Amino acid sequence: MTAATYDVLGIGNAIVDILARTEDGFLSGQGMTKGAMALIDEARAAAIYQAMGPATEISGGSAANTIAGLADLGARTAFVGKVRDDQLGNVFSHDIRAAGVAFETRAASVGAATARCYVLVTPDGERTMNTYLGAAQDLSPADIDPAQVAASSIVYLEGYLWDPKDAKEAFLKASKIAHDNTRSVSLTLSDAFCVGRYRDEFLDLIRSKTVDLVFANEAELTSLYQTEDFDSALTQLRNDATLAVVTRSEKGCVVAAKDKVTAVSASPVKQVVDTTGAGDLFAAGFLFGTVRGLSHEDCGRLGALAAAEVIQHIGARPQTSLKALAKAAGLPV
Repeated sequence: MTAATYDVLGIGNAIVDILARTEDGFLSGQGMTKGAMALIDEARAAAIYQAMGPATEISGGSAANTIAGLADLGARTAFVGKVRDDQLGNVFSHDIRAAGVAFETRAASVGAATARCYVLVTPDGERTMNTYLGAAQDLSPADIDPAQVAASSIVYLEGYLWDPKDAKEAFLKASKIAHDNTRSVSLTLSDAFCVGRYRDEFLDLIRSKTVDLVFANEAELTSLYQTEDFDSALTQLRNDATLAVVTRSEKGCVVAAKDKVTAVSASPVKQVVDTTGAGDLFAAGFLFGTVRGLSHEDCGRLGALAAAEVIQHIGARPQTSLKALAKAAGLPV
């Protein structure tokens, strides 16, 4: 196998997060489901922006956050996602490159504006997201560079890509190229409501081995198998997946392989400020451990450490060096 140029190539929605603190009453008044992600149109996006309080703009997007975390740990990374050549598109492009990530996807010169996600953070740190996909949903198979995919040890895909049809085709193209070049493919299920929309298709991706490593949280797992019984859902996942990791908030995570289940504790947290990006950064730590050939336990510990860092501040990307934190914790990086 040819040596990889990149440790991980992420493919996902290129989004700028617009974050604001709010109260539960604002969510109910706006008809929002607390803790969920809703897809919205441009008119709804404008109405939410007008109604919400003072906001901060920070580059986001699920897979992009994961890739930024990987780069912070010292991995060689690249990202594919579509922006428009507008102000927010320039913000996203600058931020991802400044993080040390190769980003070569050509910006659209016409069409919808760059995607944005309005993230409302309640006092308990829970985030409720309203996403206008805009230009992100114009990602197409033409944006997938076969040489770049073939040069990446792991291709990491987000479940949110399953919403736009062309992005779905880009996802499948990348997976085939990766497997044709003996690379591995990883998928995050993204959101329990996303799983609800595409349950059968996600199960087919897992069972057909289109993906080799699956990330889910507890809500996504139980939605996938339509049961409230965690152990039952985990058993089914072990039967279906080559390898899977399920995060359980303060309970830590379980790494589910065919032959065993490895439980890993959560990292200590002084105060939960904003849970945005917790799953994204967990995946960053776990994937970093994977490309370094670490044990499932150490991969889980790296994931827990990265997730703990990001939930202690506003925003879904690291503000403290994850590499330094890992070294301080005695983890191999």
